[in-house]
Amino acid sequence: MLKIALVLIAAHAVVDFMLQPNWLIRRKIRFPFLVLHSAVHAILTYIILQSWGCWQPPLFIFLMHGLIDSIKRRQGKETATAFAVDQGCHLLSLIGLSWLLVHFSWLPAFSGIGYQPIIYIAGFISAVYGSGYFVGHFAKGILKTNRLEIDGLKNGGKMIGQLERALIFLFVFINQPGAIGFLVAAKSILRFQEAKEQKHAEYVLIGTLLSFSLAIALSVGTMWAARQ
Repeated sequence: MLKIALVLIAAHAVVDFMLQPNWLIRRKIRFPFLVLHSAVHAILTYIILQSWGCWQPPLFIFLMHGLIDSIKRRQGKETATAFAVDQGCHLLSLIGLSWLLVHFSWLPAFSGIGYQPIIYIAGFISAVYGSGYFVGHFAKGILKTNRLEIDGLKNGGKMIGQLERALIFLFVFINQPGAIGFLVAAKSILRFQEAKEQKHAEYVLIGTLLSFSLAIALSVGTMWAARQ
């Protein structure tokens, strides 16, 4: 059951964080685009599971993912909390699906090929891009609440965060977690000027610690899942 759940979660991560472009996110409030997004989830799940006679998982994913996203879109709020609740509901539904597959012997075990590559790819996407969505929403909330203005390149902070998390994933992958300390030191030096203003310094510190913490947790979790 554990492997099935991890593969289902991996498929979810790839679609939600990599195969969902901004134009689709903006239009997902409309029913046809919501159906399209749910269908992509169902198709990739079917492909990754590699159990060609098992139709229950893609159908379940199509209906349940569409239902959860439909409820979310009615709330109309893109916040860190809304993102976390949405992803939590998806994870619970996938765990429930894995239990059903094993309990009713629809898919007793994952017997497909490429388990580790699937987990590594999904883990990398989750650490670099998935956590970025949460950090981005969280940072926007801080800026709005404190009426801060941050100058810089358009999407510069987003790209820096993605590169940071990619490096952290790499360091954990090659079993060199100590190198993360050098990454923290380098960023501290580059952000030295901003640290002279308290509000900006606190904003950068909170965002950096949150980004690093999520990247480390997801990287370690990926290494654990790959060994199952």
